[in-house]
Amino acid sequence: MTRHVEDRPDEARTNIADDISDELPELSFDDHRFAARPSRLRPKARRREDDASPITPPFEPVGSNRAYVDWLEDQSMLHDATQVSRQLAGTHAMWANPYAHPDPRAALAQASVWYTAYPLSHITEPGTSFLGALGSAELWEAFSQIGIDALHTGPVKLAGGLDGWEPTPSVDGHFDRMSMAIDPLFGTEAEFRAMCETAARHNGTVIDDVVPGHTGKGADFRLAELNYRDYPGIYHMIDIPRAAWHLLPDVPEGRDSVNLSTEAEEALAEEGYIIGALQRVIFYEPGVKETNWSCTPPITDTKGKVRRWVYLHYFKEGQPTINWLDPTCAGMRLVMGDALHSLLDLGSGGLRLDANGFLGVEKTYGQSPAWSEGHPMSQAANQLIGSLVRKVGGFTFQELNLGIDDIQRTGAVGPDLSYDFITRPAAQVALCTADTEFLRLVLREAMELGIDQASLVHALQNHDELTYELVHFAAAHRDDIYTLGGEEFTGAELAHHIRQVMRDKLTGDAAPYNSVFTQNGIVSTTASIVTATLGITDLDAITDADVRRITSAHLLMCMYNAWQPGVFALSGWDLVGALPLDRDQVRALISSGDTRWIERGAYDVLGSAPDVKKSSSGMPRARTLYGPIPEQLKRETSFASRLAAILKVRKRNGLASAKLIDIPEVGNKSLLVLVNELEIGAIQITALNFSAEKIEARIQSEHLPTGRAFDLSTRRKVGTVDDLRGFSVELPAFGGLAMIIRD
Repeated sequence: MTRHVEDRPDEARTNIADDISDELPELSFDDHRFAARPSRLRPKARRREDDASPITPPFEPVGSNRAYVDWLEDQSMLHDATQVSRQLAGTHAMWANPYAHPDPRAALAQASVWYTAYPLSHITEPGTSFLGALGSAELWEAFSQIGIDALHTGPVKLAGGLDGWEPTPSVDGHFDRMSMAIDPLFGTEAEFRAMCETAARHNGTVIDDVVPGHTGKGADFRLAELNYRDYPGIYHMIDIPRAAWHLLPDVPEGRDSVNLSTEAEEALAEEGYIIGALQRVIFYEPGVKETNWSCTPPITDTKGKVRRWVYLHYFKEGQPTINWLDPTCAGMRLVMGDALHSLLDLGSGGLRLDANGFLGVEKTYGQSPAWSEGHPMSQAANQLIGSLVRKVGGFTFQELNLGIDDIQRTGAVGPDLSYDFITRPAAQVALCTADTEFLRLVLREAMELGIDQASLVHALQNHDELTYELVHFAAAHRDDIYTLGGEEFTGAELAHHIRQVMRDKLTGDAAPYNSVFTQNGIVSTTASIVTATLGITDLDAITDADVRRITSAHLLMCMYNAWQPGVFALSGWDLVGALPLDRDQVRALISSGDTRWIERGAYDVLGSAPDVKKSSSGMPRARTLYGPIPEQLKRETSFASRLAAILKVRKRNGLASAKLIDIPEVGNKSLLVLVNELEIGAIQITALNFSAEKIEARIQSEHLPTGRAFDLSTRRKVGTVDDLRGFSVELPAFGGLAMIIRD
């Protein structure tokens, strides 16, 4: 077994370190690859002046009341988008940056290790807002110690809807945006700008969200219902003639819409009013959401005409879909203005594109569902958004749960980066089965289809469930033949098989604390994926020894995601080792079937409020295994300290901007080997053991040159490439090595 430098006496360690420094020079890319980061050349634009205030509302909220209509217009995103856009027209700085083509490595140069926050779950000290806490120097100093250089805030703008003058709650964790204004629950615009300034002082970047797929039911939607000016053009909404109202269901008292049944959807499609069923129903729930269409009750518009509308929503009923091909271009104008506000007014450096794969729908012939996924309109719209953001010096990333082909096509013209919906579930399968075969299959499939791993955001957890992401196999490649475990599967059969493996290993009797979420995936935290893998069925029975094993397996997933090209992202839940909430703690939130709330427990990354039981939004505090970051950084064996060592290897050797060139066959099913080519031309190897047992690993690839293999963590020689272009190493349980081949 190879002895480590740390196991030897101090004197010997010093001598060895001197020998190594002579033998293997320090590999640092930052100084010669990137000059000091220039300040961004960006124009400035304000959404509204500081003294702007809404009209007071002592009037009846109906379309015939001009004061109410004017108030709605003042609150609307389309109105704010117009104000921002007019300030930028004719500005010379709008031509300062190249924008035609996505540039993932330029985005990586700005930010390659991301912390993903979730506003509803962040615990702050009393009197400090979410944005105030994220802008604290203490947090960014901790981020610098770990190696984090970007912060994705999550959705912080006003969300939900309006009922007359009164706001209604968000129906999807603030992803149903209804305003460009910051929600006071999370802080102020001034605090957002201050956060961006603090990040910049620590060579960091703040990443915000823009939602090109839908809005909430705020002022824009209410004005659309009132048929006011361009507002109906924002949405896929159809004014149903009174003669066809018998095809619409009644809307119960107290509701502003009701989901169409499949029978009503079919009847309206047959009459030519709507395009009918789409390729799938996301968030399908019997009696709640059976189709992607809902209808309104009778509404009197601003001209006194009574109308009933049917509108499209890919997601929940409170998230009406934006129309990207309307003659008014109102939806396009709204989204573009929202993006510019975030970048040029608030000061963010990048944007997440939410629901950006569902921007075009088209009627098909016969009994086929409407074309709604992989539509060219989505690519065109994404190209416009990505180009505009690059034009003002920012970058975008997409969170696109579609086939690998769709991710590649959209990423080729639109966003700079794509969320890794390709390999994340496959890595989880590798962990819970100690078998990397499916992961290797998926990585090779992505390579063959032209995916550049450096264009992907490899993330552990975000606000959503850990989705199956098997659309690639279940849809476009459903009839293709794949081999797994010596058996042949069609794509559809393979998707079903893997889905069942995940359910069996990660939910039910194996892990009753996790949950299946509709047809989409597994509700869990990364830590509870690990506990299920380790056979822990009772979270209350976790011992100190268990925590050490959980930490090692969790760090293995960090190594997998960080020691390959692309962005590495992790959440607050990951940093503190959060476990799922008990269902009784969020009973009201999950009553409609949205079990994702059990994974969104509140966390306190800085340990600022140890006695607080809930976040300011009311999320109960989750049980955590690792503790606050400052305490972890005092201990070399903690999760955060060991993560910092992993990220140091990544940064020092330029792994983020490398190119994946081979996923070789392996002699042990729990072994994964990734062969990368660094930008300096050297060959780098990542070897990972996805099992709970130590293994001897043979690493072999035709891409390995003659030379010696060095461990990039210890800088010690670990082997010599032989005539068969391979060498052997030992890997501990849930262990990994990042290596480089040198002459």
